[in-house]
Amino acid sequence: HRSTTMIPFTVNIKLAARTLTGPLNSHNKPAVDWGWQGLIAQGCHSSILIIDPKTAQTIQVLERHKANVVKVKWSRENYHHSLSSPYSLRLASADAAGKIIVWDVVSGMAHCEIQEHAKPIQDLDWLWNQDASRDLLLAVHPPNYIVLWNGDTGTKLWKKSYAENILSFSFDPFDPSNLALLTSEGIVFITDFSPSKAPGSAGKKVYIASPHSSPAHSKPAAVQPTGAKKALNKVKVLITNEKPTAEAVTLNDCLQLSYLPSKRNHMLLLYPREILILDLELSQTVGVVAIERSGVPFIQVIPCAQRDVLYCLHENGCITLRVCRSTTPLSEETAVDPEQSVQELVYDLRSQCDAIRVTKTVRPYRAVVCPVNENRAALVVSDGRIMLWELKAHNIKAPTNLSSGLSPLYSPINFCGTPLSRNQKRIPDLSLNTMIGHTLISGVDPPWPTAGQQEVQLKFLLTGLLSGLPLPPFSLRMCPPLTTKNINHYQPLLAVGTSNGSVLVYNLTSGLLHKELSVHSCEVRGIEWVSLTSFLSFATSSPNNMGLVRNELQHVDLRTGRCFAFRGERGNDEPAIEMIKVSHLKQYLVVVFRDKPLELWDVRTGTLLREMAKNFPTVTALEWSPSHNLKSLKKKQMAAREAMARQTTLSDAEQSSIESSVIRSDHIQSSPEKSISIYSYFTLFIITDDHRSLGSMGSIACIAWKGDTLVLGDVDGNLNFWDLKARLSRGIPTHRGWVKKIRFAPGKGNQKLLVMYTDGAEVWDTKEVQMVSSIRVGRNMSYRILDIDWCTSDKVVLASDDGCVRVLEMAMKSASYRMDEQDLTDPVWCPYLLLPRAALTLKAFLLLQPWSGSYTMDIAQVDYHEKDEIKGLVQEQLNSLSNDIKSVLEDPELSLLQRCLLVSRLFGDESDLQFWTVAAHYIQSFSQARQLSSQSVPQGHLDICHDILCESSFFQVRKKVHISQSYVIHLRDVYGDVPLPLQTDRAVQLLLETNADNPSYYCDSLKACLVTTIPSSGPSQSTIKLVATNMIASGKLAEGVQLLCLIDKAVDACRYLQTYGEWNRAAWLAKVRLNPAEASDVLKRWAEHLCSSQVNQKSKAVLVLLSLGCFHKVGEMLHSMRYFDRAALFIEACLKYGVMEADDGTNILSLIGAAFADYARLLQSMGLREGAALWASRAGGAGEELLEELFQREATDLTPKEEEAGLGTIE
Repeated sequence: HRSTTMIPFTVNIKLAARTLTGPLNSHNKPAVDWGWQGLIAQGCHSSILIIDPKTAQTIQVLERHKANVVKVKWSRENYHHSLSSPYSLRLASADAAGKIIVWDVVSGMAHCEIQEHAKPIQDLDWLWNQDASRDLLLAVHPPNYIVLWNGDTGTKLWKKSYAENILSFSFDPFDPSNLALLTSEGIVFITDFSPSKAPGSAGKKVYIASPHSSPAHSKPAAVQPTGAKKALNKVKVLITNEKPTAEAVTLNDCLQLSYLPSKRNHMLLLYPREILILDLELSQTVGVVAIERSGVPFIQVIPCAQRDVLYCLHENGCITLRVCRSTTPLSEETAVDPEQSVQELVYDLRSQCDAIRVTKTVRPYRAVVCPVNENRAALVVSDGRIMLWELKAHNIKAPTNLSSGLSPLYSPINFCGTPLSRNQKRIPDLSLNTMIGHTLISGVDPPWPTAGQQEVQLKFLLTGLLSGLPLPPFSLRMCPPLTTKNINHYQPLLAVGTSNGSVLVYNLTSGLLHKELSVHSCEVRGIEWVSLTSFLSFATSSPNNMGLVRNELQHVDLRTGRCFAFRGERGNDEPAIEMIKVSHLKQYLVVVFRDKPLELWDVRTGTLLREMAKNFPTVTALEWSPSHNLKSLKKKQMAAREAMARQTTLSDAEQSSIESSVIRSDHIQSSPEKSISIYSYFTLFIITDDHRSLGSMGSIACIAWKGDTLVLGDVDGNLNFWDLKARLSRGIPTHRGWVKKIRFAPGKGNQKLLVMYTDGAEVWDTKEVQMVSSIRVGRNMSYRILDIDWCTSDKVVLASDDGCVRVLEMAMKSASYRMDEQDLTDPVWCPYLLLPRAALTLKAFLLLQPWSGSYTMDIAQVDYHEKDEIKGLVQEQLNSLSNDIKSVLEDPELSLLQRCLLVSRLFGDESDLQFWTVAAHYIQSFSQARQLSSQSVPQGHLDICHDILCESSFFQVRKKVHISQSYVIHLRDVYGDVPLPLQTDRAVQLLLETNADNPSYYCDSLKACLVTTIPSSGPSQSTIKLVATNMIASGKLAEGVQLLCLIDKAVDACRYLQTYGEWNRAAWLAKVRLNPAEASDVLKRWAEHLCSSQVNQKSKAVLVLLSLGCFHKVGEMLHSMRYFDRAALFIEACLKYGVMEADDGTNILSLIGAAFADYARLLQSMGLREGAALWASRAGGAGEELLEELFQREATDLTPKEEEAGLGTIE
């Protein structure tokens, strides 16, 4: 509770419109996504929640869909960010009615809306390669269409249909032209996917033989084959081109298909009881993760990119982490012959989190993993909870016992791509690849842990929990309104009574749960506040056979949580309470029963003042008089009586004798047939049962009275407005059926009225007697309203049957709110919330530390020219960084490369992260090669997820392992890969082992003969070359290339592959077979091809050139692409590591000058003049002009204070 002495005004009177959400709909199951931007989006009925996982708060709710949301996807951040392509929060969402909306999340507005068919969207994803365009969105429209949309304009680029129903798709993370579709019958591989036109072919269709009917489960053969053959038998052949038999199809219950982002050409298929890892080059299963009989089945699996790791979600809500086992022997084991050790990929269970209690209504839906760091997971539960788990690595001092069968995991040596220096600070659990080293591969990596590596264990830690509202129905009541007297300690609290008897109190400033109180044992029927911190609530049990119930009326004090039965011992076996009403000054309470006279209580003393006589008529509606002054009260009574008298004379049909009856404190003048009474002692206005229709009105259902206005509503939907001062009454038929509730808005002189019907609600202005706004089920909303109330003088709160409570403007349009208007309890680190220019300034501020010699996290210490309010927002972002990260960023030991990597991680900038990871690796490895110093630690190879960018040595060894598998299968040419006979005798042995009943038996035997005769060179060489070229000419590219490799003409083979557009394969072959100079030529040709306008993958080309050490060319390319910040920092890093010398020639100097000068201009445009001056001064001649300009501006500038004053008046 905030102390009022410290902060005199902590009150935000203006509440933001917001939605409090509850349990999910089953449609929402797949609708959750964790974006590179660091936020989680989740569909809840027709709304979308945006959640910050670090602070576990909902920071935005998007409302525009009419149907349930079935998919949400954050756009990728795989492009260079600048003022023209800024950091922005873009989200695509799709609903069950086939509508796709692309959102600008900060403003809560829709960029565009897309509709093709009216069926639920099956799958949706943004294209990850964003060089050509960052707005492309691929969607599966049922039953069998894939459509490519421009997500910025909503235009359709192309549409293609397939033969089977498409369930989902997965992009190949290594090659943007590959796409796999999971269909109802099998998998369709598309290899010619392009944004410009629809795929030409129908794709390559493969069927999945169900894992249980596959050969691996059958008995092993009697003949014991050799090692390599044994390895092949262990592996199940799974992909077939024939349609499987009928019983195999029924078993095809594949839940999910995804490419592995950590290994090229690998894919996983998920079944309830096993995960299969396929190698697509071999068309073979190379790994199985199975669950034993008693284990809990899988729901979903998320493969990671930084390490070969799988996050698996099980049906009991447990998330398990499985890490691929290293094939490198530990130091004590003997090294095995690589062919013998060809083995399946084995994923060891390394960690698991706690399960949840699964019931009929509570079950796990989906898990998502942070794509930037891959060490945090969020679990979405059907009851609206989100559990945030974080993976932690603990160092183990004593070695683990090897009897568990798991080889130890080691921490990596590098932090942010560079080995740690001695006293450098580090963040232990920054990301997955700083927690555990990569999976070691035999023959590539040294077999034992190097010095400085520590053995680690992984544990899951629950770091956040968001819970939603329970299941509807709800009853709502807002606490008393804000007044000048209570402004210092006012909290806008909303009490929500639920069906299980608890009352949830929400603070509407933050939208967070303030208290959850278990008050009753049955459904809460109504709540009335008696002060700012206490309320009365009542609940009724279900009736017994006599129609009697147990009534519970509880008084709850929020400050202490104390709760007592307000009516003492009363309450068992009596008629149900219909309603309770507290008088305006919170002194008296009236309790109305179904078939029993009402009771009057004193709230402050808790005593029963009177119980009405048995013959008292049944009450249908009542209201306390708002006036507290006796004189005006008498006037009002007279006016009300006259109005009633006039009403009754109007109806000739009902000449009922209406008199006013006055209760004094001691006696009652009343005859049983009185229908409307005004009690002067308590000043209650009561409508009773016996003659409850007035004039043209039907049975009166509710009353509201404020000031001089009295409003009656009846069961037929008529509203009657009485002006007691002017003595006028007007009846208005709304034709909306039963008027359930009417409530006046708070605030002096505010005569707005909220009316609730069975099918919606309306706001009326009682002064003008006209409707202000209206909502109706089916017309402008998809949910039914359960309860209503005002929460401020201009905002209403609605409880609806989709389990949500919505705070809306008076117009009652469900609208998303602007995120920057939010009052968050905890500050959120998300640079995407800043204006584009401010976000880039923040990034430059972090990258260019130290500023004039000092490391600082205070932007005020820098010459930063900007409006104070934007400066404040930037500073808020800096303050919200964790202390760990701040201390590392302020650490002088942090090198430039590490700083660039760390900042791109903080910003979730995918393209930056990839560039700096590869750049850091190759700048360091080339700088070590230049120094040729023997004492430098050899760098490990780049992580496998970078594939073709890895060193050649890594490829050659890796392929030896692969080749023994590939020979037999490749020559059947499923995927036509390029095997390489490095050892002819091995190859011959494998070829001869082909089974006789195999269709390729004859062919394989001839190939064996061919391989053995090759050494007798001479004419055979030229013959084979001729045959190979003919084969290639007649379209058998793979076979021709194989023959060229046999006669050591790999350079020609690469040429042919490139001519026929097999660029990836050519690069692969070059890395494996050619010497560095030849390979470099092949790869440079590939880089040129990637830069061409048809391909448009310049960012990939830059990475290829980096891996070749062409740093000067990379600098030029970055500068020509106008990536000024990246170019300048890259050149700076190259100079620091000595892989680029400033005296290498004139073109290097001109490049340095141009890049630094352009970066200085960029910094000037962001308002960082100090940084601009520094970089301009280092740019030599190119920067002189800019320096002069900066000095002139400084001289002519006003003092900042005067200038801001001037700005203020202009604004």
